[in-house]
Amino acid sequence: MTDYRRLYVKGAMWFFTVNLAYRYQSTLLVDEINLLRESFRYVKERHACTINAIVFMPEHLHCIWTLPDGDADYSTRWKLLKSYFSRGIPKGEHISHSRTKRQERGIWQRRFWAHLIISQKDFNSHVDYIHWNPVKHGQVKYACDWPYSSFHHYVSRGVYSKDWGHSGEFVIDGGE
Repeated sequence: MTDYRRLYVKGAMWFFTVNLAYRYQSTLLVDEINLLRESFRYVKERHACTINAIVFMPEHLHCIWTLPDGDADYSTRWKLLKSYFSRGIPKGEHISHSRTKRQERGIWQRRFWAHLIISQKDFNSHVDYIHWNPVKHGQVKYACDWPYSSFHHYVSRGVYSKDWGHSGEFVIDGGE
């Protein structure tokens, strides 16, 4: 068994990627967008954090959170969010033997990707990545056409122009 360790920094800003268990050929997150948004509200009411940027894709999501000073526990927030969402989905998904033994649903991948944001450049790059994601995955031609994103909030604040992120015109650092 792998000794899996996470970094925890109180009051830090984090970029996360969270995936469905069976990521490909699923649209569950956008099909159940109201439940997903409700899940985020549920968690924020119990464990405050700032959501700096977010995008909900059909089968995964990316977001940036800032935790309150003195608080480093993002894992509890993700556990609550995944549990709340899962309880709202009718049973019927494939559940592996190991998940059955642990009495787990088969909706989410067990783990998630967490990256500590270390600078303004790092933050800007991840916010761009989040808002570019629907274009990158071929969901829309323009970032503004994807309704499940904080992109529109950033446009209203003047951070982006509405036509930012046209397919074929934007390249994220590193060529991704």
